[in-house]
Amino acid sequence: MRVHVVSDVHGNSQDLARAGDGADALICLGDLVLFLDYADHTRGIFADLFGAENADRIVELRTARRYEEARAFGAELWAGAARAAGEEHFDRRSAIEGAVRKQYAELFAAFPQPTYATYGNVDIPHLWAEYAQEGTTVLDGERAEIGGRVFGFVGGGLRSPMRTPYEIDDETYAEKIAALGEVDVLCTHIPPEVPDLCYDTVARRFERGSSALLEAIRATRPRYALFGHVHQPLAQRMRIGATECVNVGHFAATGRPWALEW
Repeated sequence: MRVHVVSDVHGNSQDLARAGDGADALICLGDLVLFLDYADHTRGIFADLFGAENADRIVELRTARRYEEARAFGAELWAGAARAAGEEHFDRRSAIEGAVRKQYAELFAAFPQPTYATYGNVDIPHLWAEYAQEGTTVLDGERAEIGGRVFGFVGGGLRSPMRTPYEIDDETYAEKIAALGEVDVLCTHIPPEVPDLCYDTVARRFERGSSALLEAIRATRPRYALFGHVHQPLAQRMRIGATECVNVGHFAATGRPWALEW
């Protein structure tokens, strides 16, 4: 049995269409949407709406952890867009959702059959049901049997200063992890709360990992814990007790899935 695993697709539909080649199934750990590209500021929803120069500025502020300034700058841009369109004719949420829908139509069409997917922190869960085609199973706080092994899935991220669309509180996240029980492979978008797995060496900051996920790994001892979220981790993999913990990679940049065989 061979399963390919991807995470942090961020708009890379071209490589996604080939990600299942040679595999019995594809697993996607979320972050399909490309809102702001930190490597190429001309790409993504933000640049499409406000231009590359403004994307340069917002990336600069966020990278410097000046989150309040970044939010204020973003608010100014949205206010300007509303004035330009006429306040009564402008809806910020609709503008974003329309751009996300365009990306989702292309990305979900690229999924092979079968695909098992969960949400990332930048995804918009309520839209997925509209785009998930036959052969794509969406799971969050749920289990699936693949090739005789039990896989558990928990999507989304935890509350952070970035305020991305699918962030939930620690208690709710812990409840979803607990609901899985014992599984062979634990699949999440975010990593367990281990410094080497949470630190992004390029962004030079710690991303939020889950202490509940770390506790579950220690208590239930799955064979693998698979995740993404941290694009350039200090450590891509490590063993925690009996469990091999693996960051499956920043698919948007590499275009390559991580392979699990048994």
